[in-house]
Amino acid sequence: MNLTLFLLALFDGVAYAALVFIVAVGLTLIFGVMRILNVAHGSLYAVGAYLTVSLTGWVLAMGAAPVLAFPLMLVSAVLVGVLVGGPIEWLLLRRIYNKPEVLQLLVTFAVFMILEDVQRLVWGTQPYFQAAVLQELGRVTVFGVTYMSYQLILLPVIALVLLFGLRFFLRHTVIGKLILATTEDREAAQSIGIDADKVFLLTFIVGATLAGLGGALASPTTSILPGMGADMIVLSFAVVATAGLGQIEGAAFTALLIGLGRSFAVYVWPETAVLVPYLIMLLVLLVRPEGLFGSPSARKI
Repeated sequence: MNLTLFLLALFDGVAYAALVFIVAVGLTLIFGVMRILNVAHGSLYAVGAYLTVSLTGWVLAMGAAPVLAFPLMLVSAVLVGVLVGGPIEWLLLRRIYNKPEVLQLLVTFAVFMILEDVQRLVWGTQPYFQAAVLQELGRVTVFGVTYMSYQLILLPVIALVLLFGLRFFLRHTVIGKLILATTEDREAAQSIGIDADKVFLLTFIVGATLAGLGGALASPTTSILPGMGADMIVLSFAVVATAGLGQIEGAAFTALLIGLGRSFAVYVWPETAVLVPYLIMLLVLLVRPEGLFGSPSARKI
């Protein structure tokens, strides 16, 4: 592998890892606080992508500048979190918090299937693509290799801002400390006056917004078509399981590890590109079943 191919693989891996982390951190946040593995997370990612493409296409058709696509990405993510994620938690999930884990998985899988069909009803089955926003930030050249600034600079910066922003929010704000208290012991938190239902609702909205943001940011770089949510949720589960369930910082490292592994496989041995992320997960879990950054915990029998 020459320097050019090495840099291309490196840049692809970093950009892909940033997107995967943005989605996976929402999934691990929901699990860390609510102890629910949300299979529907992938559909929220897809809805964010579809909504961004639709809003961007509508704005561009009206003659607006492509730069408006950036705030529309944030708007789409918030709409997904509030209008889709909020009702899912309020109307459905809070009824099954004390139910067996298998039932929780089945319920969120049912939501995933429903949202997949809704996408087909609203947007059809034809692929969507809107790459006008990519040109707004131009290109950057590193050691003779030219790459899109959107993917090489903007996506990793957003991922880092989310990582450190979530760390600060959870550890240094009142609401964040309420979330951590509820995570540690819901009954004890309620006994001192914390409204656990509101904490769970806020957490799920934030997690759903992050899924929608991942889809919004991915929309200029890939074709938007049915099934994209399933691909992302499986990969997000691989990141979360490799890091350790509920580990936000660990998710950043494992997303980078899996993103780079997948990218270099594409350039070196393309036939294994799909396999590599799950091979990494398998090898890690064989050595550390609790994940790279997880720790064994006692279980009440």
